[in-house]
Amino acid sequence: MECVICKNGNTAKGFSTFTLEKGDCIVVFKKVPAMICQNCGHAYFSEEISTQLFEIAEETVAKGVEVEVRTLKTAG
Repeated sequence: MECVICKNGNTAKGFSTFTLEKGDCIVVFKKVPAMICQNCGHAYFSEEISTQLFEIAEETVAKGVEVEVRTLKTAG
């Protein structure tokens, strides 16, 4: 896929770090599967991965956690 950000790179499977912030809570996910632009490094996440990230983040916010860093565990 051609990168929509830089328009010069193509994407390849890889891993990225993704940070979500809501109110006083920050959740950092490491080793998130993504399609990464080989030129600018922009990460594209699938709908399935995005849904998983947001569900985990909502659970974390509900627990009142201020900062959490975790490695995303995916099937496969």
